[in-house]
Amino acid sequence: MGLEARHLSLAFDTARLLDALATAVVVVDARGGVDYLNGSAQTMLAAGLNQARGRPLAELVRDPGPIESIVARSREGTEPIAHREVRLVPTARADVHLVVDCTASPLDAERVLLEISDTTRQQRISRDTALLAQLGGSRLMVRQLAHEIKNPLGGLRGAAQLLERELPDAALREYTGVIIREADRLRALVDNLLGPAVPFRKESVNLHELLQHVYHLLRSEAPPGIAILRDYDPSLPPVTLDRDQLVQAMLNLGRNAVQVLGESGRLTLRTRAMTNVTIGAQRHRVVVCVQFEDNGPGVPPELADTIFYPLVTGRPGGTGLGLAVAQDIVTRHGGLIEFESRPGQTVFSLLLPFGETHGA
Repeated sequence: MGLEARHLSLAFDTARLLDALATAVVVVDARGGVDYLNGSAQTMLAAGLNQARGRPLAELVRDPGPIESIVARSREGTEPIAHREVRLVPTARADVHLVVDCTASPLDAERVLLEISDTTRQQRISRDTALLAQLGGSRLMVRQLAHEIKNPLGGLRGAAQLLERELPDAALREYTGVIIREADRLRALVDNLLGPAVPFRKESVNLHELLQHVYHLLRSEAPPGIAILRDYDPSLPPVTLDRDQLVQAMLNLGRNAVQVLGESGRLTLRTRAMTNVTIGAQRHRVVVCVQFEDNGPGVPPELADTIFYPLVTGRPGGTGLGLAVAQDIVTRHGGLIEFESRPGQTVFSLLLPFGETHGA
């Protein structure tokens, strides 16, 4: 192998090593422009390398003063400069508020290496691990309860049908009709609690085709005062999943947002690829992220820890099953649904690993 080929191979291996890091790595040039972002930095700042290269770092983050100060101080000496608990909000992701630790090290006379560690990441991993464990326990309990309810419901409906045939008075048969309709309603509720009755049929699908189907359904159901916007990343590769089940999960998230907005508001459907994401105890090099962002009133604080539990709802007349069913479908694909919420901005993020995963 020639010298030039060895240099190319070394550069390729270095890039792969940097992309495998959970720490965000940014190289800043003499003018404060971005010279390099590793995979974690691209995810953190919501900007690809080609998109960010040459742009001032100050354009990629809101309130860049603290980071610019660290970079400037590192240029004054030869030793790394560290700063803890820096607040960082990516310009492209106003819904993301991070607390990070930054270390700036001079590489040479012009360039500075920034290492940015997301201290909220460990908190998120712990929260997601606890959520998955709680969902697994509640899923088992709810399914056992649903089976206990299902059998008596069948007997109740059958007895009402027999009684209806024996009653000569049409007015009295109206009451048996009420019993039968309510039994059917409860049966449908129980079926939703039990989740999909058929095993997943996974195939490689274009996620945007599914999302477009969801978009048109939401557009047809939403009031005229609700604007539904699309912000897709066209570079996403196909994902292996159950087409019908994932449509149901995304439709549940979209309908939940539309119902919260009422007669007017804005809902944005967004797709992105994210690198080095931990779901539960497993770290994935790349995951696809589908976001449903609305400008509604936000999730009530008292529901924040239980919003994905069955029968939990903050909306009058709601069943409390839409988000629970969506979370169940996504977790059985090896993914997770997270949310961030404050008045005026709520974002539900559906995370799915690329490649094959195994359902529960």
